[in-house]
Amino acid sequence: MTPAPEIRESDAAFFACEDIHLNLGGRTILSGVSLNVRRGEVLGVIGPNGAGKTSLFEVLSGRIQPKSGKVLLKGENITRLPLYARARLGVGRTYQTPVVPDELTVGETFKAARQAYKPYLTRFDAEYGAELVGLRVRADEPTAQLETFNRRKLLLACLLMRRPALILMDEPAAGLINSEVDEIDHLIRLLSKEMQISIIIVEHRMELLETIADRVMVMDVGEVISEGSMADVLNDPRVRAAYFENVVEGALE
Repeated sequence: MTPAPEIRESDAAFFACEDIHLNLGGRTILSGVSLNVRRGEVLGVIGPNGAGKTSLFEVLSGRIQPKSGKVLLKGENITRLPLYARARLGVGRTYQTPVVPDELTVGETFKAARQAYKPYLTRFDAEYGAELVGLRVRADEPTAQLETFNRRKLLLACLLMRRPALILMDEPAAGLINSEVDEIDHLIRLLSKEMQISIIIVEHRMELLETIADRVMVMDVGEVISEGSMADVLNDPRVRAAYFENVVEGALE
């Protein structure tokens, strides 16, 4: 098992990657991708299908090793650390599809999450996570019966029990109605601004990113083509020319 390095505070970005290259199946998936996020900052990542957003999250979370480049946490190189080691350092991740253990109840799911690795957590930690995300369901309710939003809340509550320092969010608003998106908006603001959790979020709903993202990074065909405020990137000719013309026009009307 690869030992986790000691993480020290530094003047560097809280979390960053530098010049990430990734090849899969003989294809170039990521080509020279770099990003950084400060403590408590929300960085939005947008781009069409096939842009490399999910693959970038695979590299940042530790599920896939890049061909070259670095992943840094508090200035320390964690590129070769696997997913579980990064999780113990405070790197969390949510997924576009909220897959829950259908054979368990909500309470059993929390227990499994509490005992996933040491230090084991108490039921009070589970209650903390549930209260934070506004999950109000019975402990004996089967997770298979939960609606999409409550599934997202359950998984996020299990993650927040561990007090992560960074969360990679993959389309948290997918499949949600407008009132639920508003609740996600409020929750992300709480996590980032009040709890100082750094968040990198892939999302297609521009109205959400426009309100919560401090900066937005645009990807296309495995490369970063623009970065800045939402207004700046939506008006970038490179973004319009690449793939975004219709979406941009609709967003600016």
